[in-house]
Amino acid sequence: MAKRSTGNTQYKRPWNINIGFIIFAVILLYLVISIFSYMTTEKLVGYEVKSGSLSTNSVYKGLALRREEIVLSDYSGYVNYYNEEGDRIGKGNLAYTVDESGTVMDYVESMTAGEAMFSDEALSELRLDILSFTNLFDPKNFQSVYEFKNSIRSTTQRLSSNSILANIREMDESGLSASIHYGYAPATGDIVFSVDGYENRTFADIVTDDFDQSLYQKTRLENGRLIAAGDAVFKLCTDENWQIVFPVDSLETAQMLRDEEYIRVRFLKNQYESWGKVDTRSDVNGQYFVCLSFTNSMVTFCGDRYIDIELLMSDEVGLKVPNSAIVDSEFFLVPKEYLTQSGSERGVLRRSYAENGTMTTTFIPAPPYSETKEDYYLDQTSLRIGDVLVRPDSAETYTLGRMDTLTGVYNINKGYADFRQISILYGNEEYSIVVPNTMYGLSEYDYIVLDAEKALPDQFVYH
Repeated sequence: MAKRSTGNTQYKRPWNINIGFIIFAVILLYLVISIFSYMTTEKLVGYEVKSGSLSTNSVYKGLALRREEIVLSDYSGYVNYYNEEGDRIGKGNLAYTVDESGTVMDYVESMTAGEAMFSDEALSELRLDILSFTNLFDPKNFQSVYEFKNSIRSTTQRLSSNSILANIREMDESGLSASIHYGYAPATGDIVFSVDGYENRTFADIVTDDFDQSLYQKTRLENGRLIAAGDAVFKLCTDENWQIVFPVDSLETAQMLRDEEYIRVRFLKNQYESWGKVDTRSDVNGQYFVCLSFTNSMVTFCGDRYIDIELLMSDEVGLKVPNSAIVDSEFFLVPKEYLTQSGSERGVLRRSYAENGTMTTTFIPAPPYSETKEDYYLDQTSLRIGDVLVRPDSAETYTLGRMDTLTGVYNINKGYADFRQISILYGNEEYSIVVPNTMYGLSEYDYIVLDAEKALPDQFVYH
């Protein structure tokens, strides 16, 4: 008996492709990849270039170097001086006396017993000095107190010594001066009553420890003290030419000052200004020193070893760029005659060969990044060492090989890192001031990569 058909036949359902679902999946995958790339790619942080100048440290404590001659005593006894510190004394002039037995002081005391040692004229001079200091005293400048103290000491020394000298002459007449010896200046110079061991130092001898004032020892040669034969009795500064040496924090600062050749200096002690010729050197430890040479005003500071100075630099204004944005990059040097134009683009003609050996010439966009009198600087984005360039309208060729380095930053105005050459005027540890509006350089309000080490040429910027 034949099986009856129920009339319900099952058919296999065909597989329909949902185009909308595929498009959605592709978009979703693209978004996932983009987000992942954004999250994992190190961002290039931009910096807006603006005009400015640098506030650099221009005040230094310098070490004074002079031509100094220490004079030694030929006698033992009590010394008396007849000049103030800083006085100019001629060769052969009386500078001091040495009293072997103390006869002079005994005689002076006996002659002035119950009387004032200074005359009315001398006391009037001291009163004027004190009144002048009182009227001009500034509590904010307490250093002036020490300067006044030394000035008064020097003045009283001169006045008392003049009184003693007058008494010595009286003793000569009475025959009581047999134990007194006279000392004369061996050369012409400015007299100083102190020694410190720096008298024979030169710029080449200076080391970092010389600026540690806690190690500095200065011996004052006091009036009336007991000395032995061969002791230092005074010092002469015999040349108006002198130097101030000070340390600086970096090679860049040393080079910046050396490039100036001459610098105007303000001495903070008296606000006097002078021009100094610049020289620099470094020691084996990498410490840089600057030396300023002067031809005047030495006598004003002949008793000072450490002098505070301010460098009066002309503040050139330019574009202020972080040092982290500055990079050195290598470029090909290509003769100018090999550059050509194709539409709005500049570039070069590169020779190449097809698979069948046919020689062809291809235009390669290559805008210049700088130039010399004979060459353009072209980057390495599309060119390689060994490429053969063809001179337009000629059979001459040039093989890429010569290279040079440019200093610059990465400009990101167009959304990608584009090298721009810069010319640095001066700088400090954080920023540099560069020349604005140069042909291949920067302009104010340009955006550059803040950290050049994280950027690559033509790298796109993620915002």
